[in-house]
Amino acid sequence: MLAVDMLSHRDNHVIELREALLWSGVWITAGLTFGLVIWLWRGGEPAVAYFSGYLLEKALSVDNVFVFALLFGYFRVPAEYQHKVLFWGVVGALAFRLAFIFAGAELLGRLTWAGVVLGGFLIWTGWRLAVRGEPDVDPDRNVAVRVFRRLVPTEPRYHGGRFTVRVDGRRRATLLLVALVAIEATDVVFAIDSVAAILAITTDTFLVWTATAFAVLGLRSLYFCLAGLLRHFGYLRYGLAVLLAFAGAKLILAETPVGKLPVWSTLAVVVSTLSVAIGWSVFAARRERRRRAGG
Repeated sequence: MLAVDMLSHRDNHVIELREALLWSGVWITAGLTFGLVIWLWRGGEPAVAYFSGYLLEKALSVDNVFVFALLFGYFRVPAEYQHKVLFWGVVGALAFRLAFIFAGAELLGRLTWAGVVLGGFLIWTGWRLAVRGEPDVDPDRNVAVRVFRRLVPTEPRYHGGRFTVRVDGRRRATLLLVALVAIEATDVVFAIDSVAAILAITTDTFLVWTATAFAVLGLRSLYFCLAGLLRHFGYLRYGLAVLLAFAGAKLILAETPVGKLPVWSTLAVVVSTLSVAIGWSVFAARRERRRRAGG
């Protein structure tokens, strides 16, 4: 799928809304179809766990989109090169999540108290998401970006769509590569949160990995669909905060006499929470437009 995506976007061009919507439809259809394959192959309960994880990861990826938009604005990345940065950003995101999935599943399987710690971390993350303002994405304060600039000679400008360029006989990184490093470094935080949340649904590494991969594969198209529309989803972060806190509580309850909650209840909570958050956001945006029009 990554190869198909790369071949389909091998030229540098601005991704228009129509193209982004088409590819978003392709990735969403692929993810939902794979869920049906799971249903036919392994039964209803694994399929519900997959769909719950897929929807949760898809929802959490919206927060990634907002931060990516801020980073692109900070670095002033030309529109025709943004899709190239996001492609390699997706590759890095898949690599990080694959490592975190197996590490997290191993911890939960070996250490009985790991679920409580991970659950507490998710509840704290949900609280932080609910009360925070605009996220701080200043690359100059990002450790990974600062170390990269210190170790790697860097050009303070763009050279087309190239990540590196030879200047005065020396290979130097372009500003496009610095932007990619900033996105990868920021995504590590998102990867930890999202993997911990989906492990609260199931520790079946195959289901966790496939749900995560299908959600992340469509991240680039989702960015070009939503980057200009995020202001209409102002209350979505509260819904995501509720889902993170719910996932944390689910992990903690699994270590108590209550035990694991049914996967059907998880799917119901994910769908209902996202529906309320999106509906609330749309209603609030319409009311604000009417208020301004009346003023």
